[in-house]
Amino acid sequence: MAIGSNKKAKMFTEINITPLTDIFLVLLIIMMVVAPSFQSMDNAITVPEINSGVAIEEKNATVSITKEGLMYINGREIPAETLTDELIALKPTLEKPEVVVKADEKVKSSEIMKVMNAAQDAEYKKLIVAGEPLTKKEQRDLQQQNNNQGA
Repeated sequence: MAIGSNKKAKMFTEINITPLTDIFLVLLIIMMVVAPSFQSMDNAITVPEINSGVAIEEKNATVSITKEGLMYINGREIPAETLTDELIALKPTLEKPEVVVKADEKVKSSEIMKVMNAAQDAEYKKLIVAGEPLTKKEQRDLQQQNNNQGA
């Protein structure tokens, strides 16, 4: 006699979610244990800081860029095309072959890259990007100073 041959076979229509719940709880515990190790990996990266209150030496070549894109070396306006030549000419008069870049916050990064490339072409050893951009007053002073020299 076959088992269940005469009886109607019951269809199993319910899903047992107990094993599924167990798997999710195990995954949750694993993530809780592993997650803190991801945070400690970020400690291996040292992010440069801007030292507030430290004055930049005025003995360097300072390239200032206004929001209009005008470039100045140590307060003297120069055309952007002659930046490399100006840096090469200025290099013997400096104590250290360093370039300081001060730019308005509205200046595109491509303008700063031009200064970086020019400093590299002029074989400067160090480039410092000032953490504090040119203020409106500094921009006006540069323009007035050059207008007075040109007049």
